[in-house]
Amino acid sequence: MKWLQDERREDPPQRSRWRSVLHEVIFEADTPAGKFFDILLIVSILASVAAVMLDSIGAVRLQYGKLLFMIEWFFTLLFTIEYILRLLCVGRPRKYAVSFYGVVDLLAIIPTYLSLILPGSQYLLVIRLLRILRIFRILKLVVYLGEARLLMQALRASGRKITVFLLTVLPLVVIFGSLMYVIESAENGFTSIPRSIYWAIVTLTTVGYGDISPQTALGQTLASLVMILGYSIIAVPTGIVTVEMSQTFSRKISTQACPECSAEGHDTDARHCKFCGAAL
Repeated sequence: MKWLQDERREDPPQRSRWRSVLHEVIFEADTPAGKFFDILLIVSILASVAAVMLDSIGAVRLQYGKLLFMIEWFFTLLFTIEYILRLLCVGRPRKYAVSFYGVVDLLAIIPTYLSLILPGSQYLLVIRLLRILRIFRILKLVVYLGEARLLMQALRASGRKITVFLLTVLPLVVIFGSLMYVIESAENGFTSIPRSIYWAIVTLTTVGYGDISPQTALGQTLASLVMILGYSIIAVPTGIVTVEMSQTFSRKISTQACPECSAEGHDTDARHCKFCGAAL
């Protein structure tokens, strides 16, 4: 009985040690094992995406279809095991599952299983390319991580302003589209208000597909005003983000991942995770 009690007392630390070792290999890029794992992972991702792209070529699929099918399932099973191990070695698996990398890791394996029900959906596996964003951690490109963090902070800070801007532009395209519907006839392509609004959006954003164009003098005058207005409107969101970026200063960050929630982007001298408070 005493031996059994001692074994039970030692079991949790053993499991904790196993999880920390696995976390160090899978999530950390500061150790040789972690760096090797990430490099191997990126090579596998590139190889799997290449196989999917080759499978989309008719001549290649006709000759090597079975081989490419086996390669696709091999990498899918490999990434499935990796995803499960990631969930097992973090203290808060749900936190990681809903994070950016967690969602991408899940989306990287779903299309293959989905192809059993919806043939052709396996070509969506190219989303695996998003997983190579981890290369910034592997190569210790902290400067790029800082720049990406700066950009994300600026976009989040300017989100409300851009939303207000878009809510202002929306009535404009409806008004311009409705006016063009009244001015032009169905013979010129403006068959309905929704189609005219589509023209207003294309013109206001200076895309200019040319599939619909006004033919009357009044319609062309209105179109000219919309085009000129489009140039000034495009500069607004750019200016909003630029101002927010100028107000946001970059800080040195570490490549260390939190063992509990797997979040990254901590300061180099941080001892606790800024997202969940766990010890680093």
